[in-house]
Amino acid sequence: MQFKGTVHRYGRDIDTDVIIPARYLNTSDPAELAKHCLEDLDVEFVNNVQPGDIIVADENFGCGSSREHAPIAIKAAGVDVVIAKSFARIFYRNAINTGLAIMECPEAVDAISNGDVVSVDADAGVITDETTGQTFTAQPFPPFIAEIIEAGGLVERWQKKFAEEA
Repeated sequence: MQFKGTVHRYGRDIDTDVIIPARYLNTSDPAELAKHCLEDLDVEFVNNVQPGDIIVADENFGCGSSREHAPIAIKAAGVDVVIAKSFARIFYRNAINTGLAIMECPEAVDAISNGDVVSVDADAGVITDETTGQTFTAQPFPPFIAEIIEAGGLVERWQKKFAEEA
């Protein structure tokens, strides 16, 4: 899996209540959730994010409430991958289940700035800041996780598997 986009840079402890505020949890429509992604943290995010963009954040991204709405909102807003120093475990699993690529790489996070263009080779675990030329190594996805993300999520992967077996 290859990704390339402009970075939207955030700090530590970005919780799910900030990613998608609770007042919007009355819908599970990805397009509607995308309209409100990160609005309490960065009111311009939804106006500035472009398909393929990348979020880079410090420690504990996705902490707080366990809600699938958060990675769904990020993905529906157009973000292809989130790179952070660390992720809350429940967010990590929800992201994989919904097909949002996420990678932990503290060195990349420390070096990448808001607005940089970054490319990611998730299969090799290579993150390149195209703006500065710096390259970083992250843990590549195990094949079964890559398969889930490439399928668009866990449900989509199983639907594909069942269709192949039928």
